[in-house]
Amino acid sequence: MQELTHYIGGEHVKGTSGRFADVYNPATGEVQAKVPLASTDEIAKAIEIAAKAQPAWAATNPQRRARVMMAFVGLLNRDMDKLAEALSREHGKTIPDAKGDVQRGLEVVEYCIGAPELLKGEYTDSAGPGIDMYSMKQPLGVTAGITPFNFPAMIPMWMFAPALACGNAFILKPSERDPSVPLMLAELMEEAGLPKGVLQVVNGDKEAVDALLHHPVVQSIGFVGSTPIAEYIYGTGCANGKRVQCFGGAKNHMIIMPDADMDQAADALIGAGYGAAGERCMAISVAVPVGHETADRLIEKLVPRIEKLKVGPYTAGNDVDYGPVVTAAAKQNILGLIQSGVDQGAKLVVDGRDFSLQGYENGFFVGPHLFDHVTPDMDIYKKEIFGPVLSTVRAGSYEEAIKLAMDHEYGNGTAIFTRDGDAARDFANRINIGMVGINVPIPVPLAYHTFGGWKKSVFGDLNQHGPDAFKFYTRTKTVTSRWPSGIKEGGEFNFKAMD
Repeated sequence: MQELTHYIGGEHVKGTSGRFADVYNPATGEVQAKVPLASTDEIAKAIEIAAKAQPAWAATNPQRRARVMMAFVGLLNRDMDKLAEALSREHGKTIPDAKGDVQRGLEVVEYCIGAPELLKGEYTDSAGPGIDMYSMKQPLGVTAGITPFNFPAMIPMWMFAPALACGNAFILKPSERDPSVPLMLAELMEEAGLPKGVLQVVNGDKEAVDALLHHPVVQSIGFVGSTPIAEYIYGTGCANGKRVQCFGGAKNHMIIMPDADMDQAADALIGAGYGAAGERCMAISVAVPVGHETADRLIEKLVPRIEKLKVGPYTAGNDVDYGPVVTAAAKQNILGLIQSGVDQGAKLVVDGRDFSLQGYENGFFVGPHLFDHVTPDMDIYKKEIFGPVLSTVRAGSYEEAIKLAMDHEYGNGTAIFTRDGDAARDFANRINIGMVGINVPIPVPLAYHTFGGWKKSVFGDLNQHGPDAFKFYTRTKTVTSRWPSGIKEGGEFNFKAMD
């Protein structure tokens, strides 16, 4: 049995708490490793090391920090296959999906190579008689991130890349379900030239999270996960005077107008609804066809596509559409919600409850499911399922469809499929959701824009990556200076007004 470690002070360090969590192979259901769960003392030790390492890193000029990011990009490309295999082994994603996970994180690192430009301040000469003013963007100090299981490469890089580029130290508390890739990323950052102790990985559970939230040296916390935990971390972190950004749950609607290309819409729903077994915060889990005829046409297109989906382990080849969900508990939660949908009157058009894969009967596989005639009062509509389940809610009109998305408590992403530019423009302008796709099913912004939802999908006022990340990980200091040009006749006790 492999025993994983923390990565503290530039070294792999065994846990000392005596507490461990099991790391499963989701395809077989077997425990393949155990990961240590840090104590409060272990977190404090990592913070102490980070606090000592950070000032020298902050004093390194932004161009040299950017060169470390540039070298890191090269190492990510070099080790892409190794990272993807490790990610798939612990998460269950297909290899192409795992490579996409790494790639979308890599793109944020590429953006951070532009740190010298992004960290420039402002300057005003002659703001007053002999007075100049300028602003500086300075790092916060020791920062931290708590990241989820579903993107064990991408989301850590979304956080630590801009934090480090700004001159901070960063402590990463990854998901204990798939911790190997975050440990590998820390090694690669140091191979790229990052000083030891500036990026550390400490595995753990709520004890580690609370230790980060309450430690006075930690200046900021980033989090991605469920909404209840996001609310807890945001409230606790803010109460302790930290800068906090938390991203929670989602229930993403895709509206299909009567004029949409139905084949295109169906293909988009297959990828957006079932890719990565639905374990994406940007997955489309609700299809909203406008008009019963549109709904009937959509269902007719979806059913054969869903029935042809290939579900299996990542080792079965790159033509596998999706793999297992991450744990047995996740599988049981998904199946419980599916049963609630049946009990509450939704029509289960494609029933994957009896799915079983020969040779992998103990794996955490969930077959694809398609519901029709779902209504907003049902649990499968209200709750985030995080599984390969697509719900169809029929809308009688465009106004009814847009109201569904706007009334839902979550506001992460949404999409509309239409050929009507006026409808698309109206949708984009009116919808109260943070990320919008027009004939694009998963509207995840590229690295030089920002990622973030609205409503109960986000807590905090700055988004992830893009320009917002450089705002989040820096403080602005404004300096007012005056250089006397010789000996003055005496002291001045009044602030002299400008002429």
